[in-house]
Amino acid sequence: MLRILRNSVFGLAVLSGLFSATPPAAAAYPDRPVHWLIGFSPGGPVDIVARIMAQWLSERLGQQFIVENRTGSGGNIAAAAAINAPPDGYTLLFVAPNNAISTSLYKKLPFDFLRDTTPVASIMQLTNMLVVSNAFPPKSVQEFIDYCKANPGKISYASSGNGTSVHMSAELFKVMTKCDMVHVPYRGSAIAFPDIISNKVQLIFDNLPSAMEQVKGGNVRALGVTSPQRWPSVPDVPAIAETVPGFESVGFYGISAPKGTPPEVIEILNKAVGEALKDPKLVAKLAETGGIPKPMTPAEFGKLVADETAKWRKVVEFAGVSVD
Repeated sequence: MLRILRNSVFGLAVLSGLFSATPPAAAAYPDRPVHWLIGFSPGGPVDIVARIMAQWLSERLGQQFIVENRTGSGGNIAAAAAINAPPDGYTLLFVAPNNAISTSLYKKLPFDFLRDTTPVASIMQLTNMLVVSNAFPPKSVQEFIDYCKANPGKISYASSGNGTSVHMSAELFKVMTKCDMVHVPYRGSAIAFPDIISNKVQLIFDNLPSAMEQVKGGNVRALGVTSPQRWPSVPDVPAIAETVPGFESVGFYGISAPKGTPPEVIEILNKAVGEALKDPKLVAKLAETGGIPKPMTPAEFGKLVADETAKWRKVVEFAGVSVD
């Protein structure tokens, strides 16, 4: 009788465990710090936005979101590190146009970005801005084009690395205007600006957050934005397309995780980012960088990255550039 009673109690315990409301382990996520890898240097536009978001997520989810700068190779070092990390939600990747561009620009990548990552959330859209050294003579896009054609090969432009939107915006501009400029890649735009300010390098098509900061500080001069129309946060700066019809380079920021990351974790993160983008204080901070919040489902963000990859492949082929 005692044995039967013990078996009954054991059976009830098993059934209780099976049917209890206790959520799966992933539902407790996160229960330790989360590492968020970004491919560019501290102080640059990606770094600025990542730290704004990381602080909000840390406060909301109760665990620290640690921004780690893994610079180099146009953001591919960070991408490779994230892709090779355990798919448990504790290593994330900051995603930007460089990830879509690198797929076609780099011929020997050890990963396939679309295949080896899981889309998590979209953060915002932003434009790039063409800024020049204050010592650089041109005061408008047309004057810049004329000056460039009169001085072929004598003008150099900085970028935040090969394969970034900063790089490819300039390459697209070169092709569409027939300007002959020399590319000088850096490990992030923040590192490039001292050389632009001193006119060692004349210009950069930088992401709006850091470009705006330098323009507001009087360190450089803005000539145009790369969006098809003027950007809401800088309405006095003309669109390059006003001078070069059809010119366009609009970027995006978001989050991806290694392939195989549990759907429950993706859902938690996507929901948190969506809530962040409704927070007036956070939205105001993003507005200061010139970004426009763009919440999406994981599927919608995945489609955006795939569409951007296809778009930039055409640009890379059109411009005839490659890295390897």
